[in-house]
Amino acid sequence: MTGLSDSFQRPINYLRVSVTDRCNMRCVYCMPADGICLIPHQEILSYEEIQHVAEAAAELGISKVRLTGGEPLVRLGLPKLVQMLSRIEGIDDIALTTNGMLLGRYAAELKMAGLRRVNVSLDTLKPERFDAITRSSDKLSVVLEGIETARKVGLTPVKLNTVVMAGINDDEIVDFARQTIDEDWHVRFIEQMPFGADTSSFIPASEIRRRLEPLGELEPCHYAIGNGPAKYFRLPNAKGTIGFITPVSEHFCFQCNRLRLTSDGKLRLCLLADDEIDLKQPLRQGISQAELKELIAKAVASKPERHHLAENHLPHNRPMTQVGG
Repeated sequence: MTGLSDSFQRPINYLRVSVTDRCNMRCVYCMPADGICLIPHQEILSYEEIQHVAEAAAELGISKVRLTGGEPLVRLGLPKLVQMLSRIEGIDDIALTTNGMLLGRYAAELKMAGLRRVNVSLDTLKPERFDAITRSSDKLSVVLEGIETARKVGLTPVKLNTVVMAGINDDEIVDFARQTIDEDWHVRFIEQMPFGADTSSFIPASEIRRRLEPLGELEPCHYAIGNGPAKYFRLPNAKGTIGFITPVSEHFCFQCNRLRLTSDGKLRLCLLADDEIDLKQPLRQGISQAELKELIAKAVASKPERHHLAENHLPHNRPMTQVGG
């Protein structure tokens, strides 16, 4: 195995894999109310094709894989893919990002297959507001039960991703933070990204932190694994943690270590840029492992230094549900 770095000497060791563009929710900041134009099934990478890419990437130095969607658990047989990836030499951490709707059903099977951790999207603790944000009906209790099941089977730490939006859920910032004191919650407040959504509700992390001041001083802390771009803190005597992810106000491009494989086989080099390299056609035309590794390495060499949100350069060719976050 050799190390993989881009032209800016950033080590690249993390691959996010979108396994589907389908989702069983319609969250307001992620997908239009009437859904999206879905990618035909035959254009979606098979599990064997994903495995092929992951094997080549692992030989180049990728050691961490996260499965995303859409909603990854709506794709049938996902534990099979987890098992396939867990057998690849060099991959030592497999995680999942989910909306939690099906987590209770699959958590134990996923753990047995080799999944290490889960991140769950949870933007409110109020049932009616949950229905409004996700455009679903009476599902908050299902998600909370899924989170508890994931904890019980050992998919820990369970991290909760909360996109903070002014006038929508920002009045719950303190409520979420309080859950980290006694309940061992690991909450990550995420700035809303301008990904085809109305950004008039954007709140910077600095404002979120200001609103937490009445709870006490935030003490910096660090996760041993799965740290990613979040900066973590702990309230005094808290069991859990609070993280801040700041893609807009304080970009973390200088430490970006990731690639993204879309469900239809494009290698995306930056979440907030439209540049993509097609891997699906080469895969289906019988590309060798050596050639695939060379293609991935060449793609990494063209990874941009940073996104350009500050200059109003926004991605246009895909909704968030087709990229995987």
